[in-house]
Amino acid sequence: MPNPVLLNKLAKLAVKVGVNVQPHQIVVIRGTTETKEIIREIAEEAYLAGASQVYVQWSDDYISRSALTHQTLENLEQIPSWIVEQHRDFVDRGACFVSVTSPIPGLNKDVDPLKAQRQGIAAQKAVSFFREHLMGNKAQWTIVAAPNPIWAKQVFPKLSEEEAVEALWHAIFEASRVRLDNDPINEWEKHNEMLLKHNQILNAYNFKHLHFKNALGTDLIVELVKNHVWAGGGEHATNGAYFNPNIPTEETFTMPYKWGTRGKVVATKPLNYQGKLIEDFYLIFKDGKVVEFDAKKEKQALDNLLNTDEGSRYIGEIALISHDSPISDTNILFLNTLFDENASCHMALGRAYPMNVQHGVHTPIEQLEKIGYNNSMVHSDFMFGSRDMNITGLTQDGQVVEVFKHGNFVI
Repeated sequence: MPNPVLLNKLAKLAVKVGVNVQPHQIVVIRGTTETKEIIREIAEEAYLAGASQVYVQWSDDYISRSALTHQTLENLEQIPSWIVEQHRDFVDRGACFVSVTSPIPGLNKDVDPLKAQRQGIAAQKAVSFFREHLMGNKAQWTIVAAPNPIWAKQVFPKLSEEEAVEALWHAIFEASRVRLDNDPINEWEKHNEMLLKHNQILNAYNFKHLHFKNALGTDLIVELVKNHVWAGGGEHATNGAYFNPNIPTEETFTMPYKWGTRGKVVATKPLNYQGKLIEDFYLIFKDGKVVEFDAKKEKQALDNLLNTDEGSRYIGEIALISHDSPISDTNILFLNTLFDENASCHMALGRAYPMNVQHGVHTPIEQLEKIGYNNSMVHSDFMFGSRDMNITGLTQDGQVVEVFKHGNFVI
């Protein structure tokens, strides 16, 4: 068991800083059976913060694996109407959402990848309105993490299971700015101020494109959508509540122009996708689209990701993080995007965030698509930052500005 004081601090952080529960608001907590301790704490803190009702949506990765193994493809693609109605009800009643991630990397390595892909597509289509609701900041949402023994042993293979779980809890608390001798809520206020300054600097430059280059083979130009907005840290939901989608977070990110990415990008960390660990992969882009790719491990999973729909071969997010940053400095490979993406520059295949373009959250998706917004059922981040990453930006009037040198911000 983790330290109960730290566990309570993390739960309180998720409720007050993560989703910032409003008086009489419904809170929905989503997590696996591996995470019951932190979910119980979050539920209690949500009620103390004034929640009218707290609903918990439990899942179990082993049961999900059994379903993928034994059910027919036809059954997997049948999404019950009550699930759709439940999502619709939460949207209509103005709920906020806390997700607790606790992955089991590689659990589905022997599962037919087609089944996982087709089930995911069916689920996304059935509740597409819900994903649009959250990614459009129509409600507050946040993600926090909790260990499980298998994940912990993969992160810390030289430790015993008990020691590994304890070490992973420690790493999660530290990355989330939760310590015995501090006030995490106060620290997050300061952290959000720092990220806001990064955003303001980048927004002032109003870059036309960014050029990424390192010795691993990344040589990539990412054009940015006109009137793009850099964001990171806290955000405002359309109901006015200020919330933090990710705990932890170190990134500042914006919207690429859908058809404006060209060149090669080489991943620097594995991508855990649908229980499969994709390793040592690269992508080559032309006119924004992935036209060539390869991976030394789980190439089929990468193929499935790229072929989810028309938008999954284009990117919807580009994010900058200095190599010398808190999570990167731990030298821990978390095998979890929530943490690993905050240790490295990254991009996301798939859907963009409307908030990353001026007036985007109030603009219909159909209109956003006309200006270069990428729409997709997926949004999958992967990491490509490195210690030797150099980034230059081209301004609208043709000036070349050094943004990163040797892996770190210089502006």
